[in-house]
Amino acid sequence: MENNTDIEVMVRIRDLRKSFGDNNVLNGFNMTLYKGENLVIMGKSGSGKSVMIKCLMGLMQPDSGAIEIMGNNVLEFEHQELDILRKEIGFLFQGSALYDSMTVRENLEFPLRKQRLEQNRKDEMVYRALESVGLKEALELMPDELSGGMKRRVALARAIILNPKIIIYDEPTTGLDPITAKEIIQLMRDIQIQFGSSALIITHDVDCSRVIADRMILLIDGINYAEGSFKELASSKDKNVQAFFK
Repeated sequence: MENNTDIEVMVRIRDLRKSFGDNNVLNGFNMTLYKGENLVIMGKSGSGKSVMIKCLMGLMQPDSGAIEIMGNNVLEFEHQELDILRKEIGFLFQGSALYDSMTVRENLEFPLRKQRLEQNRKDEMVYRALESVGLKEALELMPDELSGGMKRRVALARAIILNPKIIIYDEPTTGLDPITAKEIIQLMRDIQIQFGSSALIITHDVDCSRVIADRMILLIDGINYAEGSFKELASSKDKNVQAFFK
């Protein structure tokens, strides 16, 4: 897919570099996310995955490099321009990150707070998002009344409530039992089909990658060390690549 110029590019990162003192975290990282694609980024702890995402979302300024989202050079954007662009991006936080003092309804309404919408329109969007993840009955529950899997589903509903063109998943299966993890992975697939979204999935879960990835990038030593399908990378003879699949 990397060489197909006919497919719309949703995100393009080129030669991204970021250091903290003497610690060179990103050393020229490159990445392209295409429309309708599930792209998995795998890397060990401390490899720079979180730093890359923060740079992508405009939460951290890289030392050098280029970041384009849907053709926009986000490194040149002002704060207000970034806010507008972020409406097109859904984010599933690691650990769900629900607000404990808010009901499920209020958690889902939070991304809508800056939208000039009538309450009945907000209700409609909340119901649709919850229906998409199979949790309509949880509308008035508090987070502490939800299981881990339900929390992840609510967080996913919050990520898709604005019908984003791009969804970023940060370790979507971390902390879940194997059965619930499989359910979340299938739900991610269903959402891709329903919304036609492109997904950037940050994970160290090999089983998740096997099921969800259209293409994978291994982030090693701050660069896109290896790219390909799950099958291609899993069968690689490179010892650095093999280490991810043992």
